Amino acid sequence: MLAILLTIVHVAVCLVLIVVVLLQSGKAADLAGAFGGMGSQTAFGPRGAATLLSKATTACAVIFMITSLGLSMVGLKRGRTPNSVLGNTTTQSTPAKPAPAPAQTPAQAPPTTPKP
Repeated sequence: MLAILLTIVHVAVCLVLIVVVLLQSGKAADLAGAFGGMGSQTAFGPRGAATLLSKATTACAVIFMITSLGLSMVGLKRGRTPNSVLGNTTTQSTPAKPAPAPAQTPAQAPPTTPKP
């Protein structure tokens, strides 16, 4: 039951996080940014107050990390071993047999033509 609840919360937070990140405008996305203007003489540009979208991004990121850790811990408690691509391979105990050499045919002599 806990795993299902964590999975539902995890997927919902993922979708909200995607939307919130895509709604944010990039740094210096105004007209001055198109011409290289930063709007201030600071090293990394002006830093405004944290907006609602940036706070929502931080909250969603924290919840995403917590649900990720929770899902991994629930998976470990169930005793499931992680699947691996290499875990399904079998090792070969006997060496491979070499391919047989092609049969050699005797060299054929060129046909002789009778002399007149």
